[in-house]
Amino acid sequence: MVEEVKSGATPLEGDGKRILLILGTPKSDSLCHALGEAYSNGARGQGHVVRQLKLGEMQFDPILRDGYSQGQTLEPDLLEAQRQIHWAEHLVFVYPVWWGGLPALLKGFFDRVFLPGFAFKYRNRSQLWDKLLIGRTADLLVTLDTPPWYFRWIYGAPAHRQMTRTILGFSGIKTRRLAEFAPVRPSSEEQRQSWLKRAEQLGVRA
Repeated sequence: MVEEVKSGATPLEGDGKRILLILGTPKSDSLCHALGEAYSNGARGQGHVVRQLKLGEMQFDPILRDGYSQGQTLEPDLLEAQRQIHWAEHLVFVYPVWWGGLPALLKGFFDRVFLPGFAFKYRNRSQLWDKLLIGRTADLLVTLDTPPWYFRWIYGAPAHRQMTRTILGFSGIKTRRLAEFAPVRPSSEEQRQSWLKRAEQLGVRA
């Protein structure tokens, strides 16, 4: 499901930067959703066109059943997601870290959408590959229950490395900013409001 948020009263599509915000959580009401809305509000206030993909509302099988050995028909929502990614100049991923990694729904989205021929292409008789989504940038808005310093220095920030290097970077998408909002579980209402303001400012600087 694609939701479009535009700047101003009735702007024309194409005004400002083309931004696709992807909510990578199955929860329908969460801090991630609030952060995504705050980012969108900040971006649209600068004249950008913002569209949203809410993975929890999309209909698709998140399991790549046979790897790349056999084709798996893309559901209409995934075909639309590929069109939206091609449309976008800038991608924004908003998601929680669970068990040190990406939510299964978001990982399944990448497994099904970032396919050979769409996100990358292996070269014949070579270990190298072509990055087919090059030229796009990304912001990551990530919530954690773990304190950021502990996630980085004790765990090695596995979710961050996976996103920036082995998924987005592999496909040619340059991560511009990675913003952590943590720790969530003990946070106060005042702290969360400050996070929403921060997310809005990130949108202003999109």
